Amino acid sequence: MSKVVEAKYTAEAVCGFSHRTAMEEAARCLLCHDAPCSQSCPAGTDPAKFIRSIRFRNVKGAAETIRENNVLGGTCARVCPYDKLCEEACSRCGIDRPIEIGKLQRYAIDQEKTFGMKILNAPDEKKAAKVACVGAGPASLACAAELAKAGYQVTILEREAKAGGVLTYGIVPSRLPQAVVDHDIAQVEGLGVKFEFGKEVKEADVADYDAVFIGAGLWGIRIPDIEGKDLKGVYAAADFLKEARTKGEGFDPGKKVVVVGGGDVTVDCAVTAKLLGADDVKIVYRRTLEEAPGNMSEFQYALELGIGITTGMAPAAVKGNGKVETAVFKGFRDDAAQMQVSADTIVFATGQGPQDMTKIAPVKVTEKGTIDAGEDGITSADKYFAAGDIVNGGKTVVEAVAAGKDAAASMIAYLEKKGVK
Repeated sequence: MSKVVEAKYTAEAVCGFSHRTAMEEAARCLLCHDAPCSQSCPAGTDPAKFIRSIRFRNVKGAAETIRENNVLGGTCARVCPYDKLCEEACSRCGIDRPIEIGKLQRYAIDQEKTFGMKILNAPDEKKAAKVACVGAGPASLACAAELAKAGYQVTILEREAKAGGVLTYGIVPSRLPQAVVDHDIAQVEGLGVKFEFGKEVKEADVADYDAVFIGAGLWGIRIPDIEGKDLKGVYAAADFLKEARTKGEGFDPGKKVVVVGGGDVTVDCAVTAKLLGADDVKIVYRRTLEEAPGNMSEFQYALELGIGITTGMAPAAVKGNGKVETAVFKGFRDDAAQMQVSADTIVFATGQGPQDMTKIAPVKVTEKGTIDAGEDGITSADKYFAAGDIVNGGKTVVEAVAAGKDAAASMIAYLEKKGVK
């Protein structure tokens, strides 16, 4: 991770490229003919093309490439796991180090915002077909943008007060500032997509739409069934992050916080607690750090903030008299190992589950409660499509964008086949 700018909850933790450093980094690109970086981007953002544009001082062209392929280009520039995707595929890995593709993408989108570039446009003449997108998270936003660019009338129905889903309510703003999310959402709005907030969607609410996309995400609480799980001070990660994002500096995370898990959400919870005033924050993960699914640069940032990381321990119980006082852990691979940690807040970042999707649509669901849909987003019910976390069980933002785009293509094909124009 690059140098930390400042340790504040609402301040972006890592500085981006200046014009000079962006040009210097782009000049390192080998301009590969086969462009392995572009082949490794799930959303088809085409890093090879936008890096080439930056290299030749065509920043507007770079922004156009990013935005036309990925409507959430600014967001993905901050939270995409580049080290496992395009940067890992970069040909310079065999020479010295990969091109910092994420920071170049961030630079191009920052320039788009600074100079007020208008890139995306929808046709003036709208099609008669009306489409609904349930949820305003990454998959729905990407799907809505593709449909709007094709001329369809799109309405996003969201139960919360703001759009963004996990981007707005589930990621620490020091990693993903709200201004970045809002700028990406503004691109979707600029295509004529309408938003309805405070809408707990039921099947009857979408009955009059010609096609419906479900991108509701995973917001069901999932806490291990252990002693003390109902004590005050025990949180599911989604609830902890949402409350922190809603209250901001007014949120009290507790003084001694333990976060259980090993993914990016775990680090977001730990960083949130630390930046909002917790004195002692610990991450406890059952496996080794090498096995953790989270981004290693994010773990490094947590260590820089003084957050401790303990591995090889799994939660066994939570103790306290009405409120959390102690967390008890046992060895994950060593039954004899035990650990007891003093705490007043425990956050379980051990996965989230779906809510009941059959209330929204008569779709087939899996044993885990996710919607049974193919890679094309087609479900078992006519006119209903789904993609993102509610289908794949929870992956990355860039994969949600890719899935939303694929589902949009299927919806367009469906509407054309039905003769709905």
